[in-house]
Amino acid sequence: MSALPYPWLAEPWQELSRELDRLPHALLLTGEAGIGKRALAQHLAQLLLCEASEKATEPCGECDGCRWFLAGNHPDFRLLQPASEADESEESNDAKKTKKPSSQISVDDVRELADFVNLSAHRQGRRVTIVAPAEAMNLAAANAFLKTLEEPPAGAIFILIADHWRRLLPTIRSRCRVFPLAMPNHQAAVQWLASQGIVNPELHLAHSGGAPLAALEDAGAAWHSIRQQLLEKLAEPAALNVLALAAELEKAKLETGILVEWLQKWVYDAISLGMSGQIRYYPDWQDALARVALRAGQLLPYQQQLNEAQKLAHHPLNQRLVLEGLLFAYLDALRGQTQRG
Repeated sequence: MSALPYPWLAEPWQELSRELDRLPHALLLTGEAGIGKRALAQHLAQLLLCEASEKATEPCGECDGCRWFLAGNHPDFRLLQPASEADESEESNDAKKTKKPSSQISVDDVRELADFVNLSAHRQGRRVTIVAPAEAMNLAAANAFLKTLEEPPAGAIFILIADHWRRLLPTIRSRCRVFPLAMPNHQAAVQWLASQGIVNPELHLAHSGGAPLAALEDAGAAWHSIRQQLLEKLAEPAALNVLALAAELEKAKLETGILVEWLQKWVYDAISLGMSGQIRYYPDWQDALARVALRAGQLLPYQQQLNEAQKLAHHPLNQRLVLEGLLFAYLDALRGQTQRG
């Protein structure tokens, strides 16, 4: 019998499996990134495609349906995701090798999915699709997907995953049963990270806002020195050379969203420390944050600017110009000056 990979998913799975007989054609799993939503969705998809006669509330893991699903080649399952998140495969065309994978789900991807869901099932009548992350659909793709949700073919089941569900079209959200996942228990997350051989799991969990899978990634990431460099510069604003720092960050070739997220966490901690004495993300930077926190009130408008920048982080904008603008705005905020236009 196949088991859930993470212990904190047992409770939400129990709740979800009680409603299998009343499962809607579209389910939307929401919650913070790094808490296992995709693993829960895959477990549900495997159960829906399991062919065991007495599978109860767990996939058997042994039937043809389960074996095909686990091998990644079940004919009645599709995973709709951005090309940048798909597994890399060999390309014979050099032009394709140099082309940056898209971080969006395109309308062509959705049209291909429509062809799949409207075909007859190969096995027991169900066609299951996971869309992850659902908010990665661009506007044209979202509108095309909405048409499929409005008139779902018999046997078609959609499991949508969203870290930022409010970015989805309201018309898509209204056609899904929303199933929110809470942040895992802190101590359970720490114990699990320790069982994975992570040194100082408390710190990595803090850096990731309490999400254990994000903390596991944080512990093994190659960009620690880049984040260290950024935080060191933010901690000493008087000596911050914006143009040089933006150029160095651009050389790291990290996604803009990751860099903006580090800024967001730093500013959140500075404001929180100044107003409530609490640090959430960077407890290892308490002394430096304390200095910045003296101007916590001045950072509030800048925090909103960072939130807006994060919404645009996946658009094809010039990364260095975005970073320069945000870093100059950080210095302006600390000086109590009006943000630059």
